[in-house]
Amino acid sequence: MRHYISLKNSKEFGNVYQCGRSFANKYLVMYVLEKDDKKNRLGISVSKKVGNSVVRHRVTRLIRESYRLHQTEIKTGYDLVIVARVNSRHCNYWEVESALLHLLRLHHLKLSGKEDD
Repeated sequence: MRHYISLKNSKEFGNVYQCGRSFANKYLVMYVLEKDDKKNRLGISVSKKVGNSVVRHRVTRLIRESYRLHQTEIKTGYDLVIVARVNSRHCNYWEVESALLHLLRLHHLKLSGKEDD
């Protein structure tokens, strides 16, 4: 799959925040809500505390690319919200990818078969 389906409005984000489960690590927080659909929807949130718009968009692109490359390894039927923490402003791609994969394993969303670290 080339593109991902995103959460569009604050009501959808709020529903995942209210009803979903969350795990966190040093760089990211992930909220997950199971749904009846066959596809995943992704929302990315990067606050102004992380940095100016250039930094925020860079972090967003890193998260989006990490998700895109691993979305075939993720179980389907979930709404995911990924929130970037302030520490993520200095991360490179591999640190963000590692943090994302760590959270997917904590939520038991990573399909077995491939072991990435």
